[in-house]
Amino acid sequence: MCGIVGMIAGRDCAEVLLEGLKRLEYRGYDSAGISTIKDGQVTTLRAAGKLRELEKAVRNAPPAGHIGVGHTRWATHGRPTEVNAHPHTYLQTTVVHNGIIENYAKLKKELAADGHVFQSETDSEIVAHLVQRESAKGGSLTDTVRRATANLEGSFALAVLHTAHPDVLVGVKHMSPLVVGLGEGENYLASDIPALLSETRRFVFLEDGDIVTLTREGVVFQDLGTGEVVTRAPTAVDWTPAMAEKGGYKHFMLKEIHEQPRAVADTLGPRLGLGEGKVYLEEVDEVMAARTTPIRQVSIIACGTSFHAGLVGKYLVEQLARIPCQVEVASEFRYRDPLVGPDDLVVTVSQSGETADTLAAAREAQRRGASIVAICNVVGSSLPRMADATIYTHAGPEIGVASTKAFTSQMAVFYLLAGWLAQRSGALSPEKMQEYLEGLAEVPGCMEVALEMENNIAERMRPYLKMSSMLYLGRGLSFPMALEGALKLKELSYIHAEGYPAGEMKHGPIALIDEAVPSLFIVPQGEAYEKTLSNMEEIRSRGGPVLAVATEGDSNTDRLADVTFHVPSTDALFYPFLTILPMQLLAYHVADMKGTDVDQPRNLAKSVTVE
Repeated sequence: MCGIVGMIAGRDCAEVLLEGLKRLEYRGYDSAGISTIKDGQVTTLRAAGKLRELEKAVRNAPPAGHIGVGHTRWATHGRPTEVNAHPHTYLQTTVVHNGIIENYAKLKKELAADGHVFQSETDSEIVAHLVQRESAKGGSLTDTVRRATANLEGSFALAVLHTAHPDVLVGVKHMSPLVVGLGEGENYLASDIPALLSETRRFVFLEDGDIVTLTREGVVFQDLGTGEVVTRAPTAVDWTPAMAEKGGYKHFMLKEIHEQPRAVADTLGPRLGLGEGKVYLEEVDEVMAARTTPIRQVSIIACGTSFHAGLVGKYLVEQLARIPCQVEVASEFRYRDPLVGPDDLVVTVSQSGETADTLAAAREAQRRGASIVAICNVVGSSLPRMADATIYTHAGPEIGVASTKAFTSQMAVFYLLAGWLAQRSGALSPEKMQEYLEGLAEVPGCMEVALEMENNIAERMRPYLKMSSMLYLGRGLSFPMALEGALKLKELSYIHAEGYPAGEMKHGPIALIDEAVPSLFIVPQGEAYEKTLSNMEEIRSRGGPVLAVATEGDSNTDRLADVTFHVPSTDALFYPFLTILPMQLLAYHVADMKGTDVDQPRNLAKSVTVE
């Protein structure tokens, strides 16, 4: 969940490390630090709080050195203080760590009995002590780190420095993301691609159980257990540094909201065969061709916002392809005895491809014989590498912690997958399929119009800034949008919000209604429209404020709602792409007016790589 940057070069690296950490701020953190080595001495600067505090320290006393590591920490063990911040140094060894060392208490007790004195409350510091202990036995730094990590249980991505080996940087990946960046006369480590986009576009994604040795001259990959040299092919990444910049917007999130029409178009475009009336998912064709039995059911596994995209997928797969479909939160799936086997298609969804619970659930489903299809935004990340096939979204880097364009791009993939399954099974006639594809092709343009229609959300929401709770209500495909809209308000503004099926309101949530608890109804034209209007009447009759997201020109909703946000008219099947936009903007503007940190909400991280 935190960020790692490492570098070995022929130039001072402190500024590059600091810039890399800035590009990883979106991952969530509460302290930061960097260490460099020069003339056999390590210099470490650390600070609690935001990176600007570390930046001040670096500006006041720039540390020299052509090799170094940096880290942003999201607290798991120990408070977010300077002493608990990374890097951790013990004698000659300096370490940064992402993940959780599950047996740290046992190891710490053993080390303390041998005379080791600890400075922090973290689980990570023990790694520096273990490496230092093993270094006394001699050998290369790589072999030393291999011996040290053999004692560890849990998840860990490591970057290790040692003053006796000033020209070597060692990295380890075990169930926590780590990538290598390849340069000319210099090489890099990072926990995510954006950290290094200003330095290189050539990356190698480490496999679990890899240890990598970086020098200025090159990079060597080995198996962590055996020490055997392994081959890892580099990947050229077409993201540019500008794609990870704000581009004139006040926040990354606002920029990413407005990038959604492009992201959805890029995800859909190459896969829509309008002339042939077909969906092209070559990524999945080979997996399906290898199957000897029909698909019994589709199981969708995801967390958070991706789970909400999966709920849309369930609706589409069952309605279009007529295949039973279930959706499950990954952290629940992995801890029960799920009925998944060789007759099932399991679709796993993760923006980063590194979500720990989703990876573990996918492994469990794969162990039971299911075919695994991943939906992911990051080429070469862990989930695509383990899946049988991957359908990549083309959202580009998403920096804001609260997902927007990744969510709508994931939805776009589910629309493609449902159409592909329907054409494969013959559940849709050629005429219906062509109509479906033509409607899908129009979605990005409708999203552009929807974004242009809502330019006064901030002022319309100002009267509600003091609310302490809000209900989001919808039916059918609008129910997952209610969940996602409520999640965005919670994440960004810290206002309690809950999403419910509108028909479920009278079975409990209606007890919350009074003049201080607004209800937002998602009520586009289509199935269950009149039923949702009736639910709005029930709220009004009890004195509750009513907000609505509705189709342009809908006078019925305008009459019932105190505030209505309009979206353009489209086929009822495609409204989720439009109705989510004003709710994203609502959450953004409410949070901005309240003064919260929109791009980095408290306690949240972009890539949740721990349980």
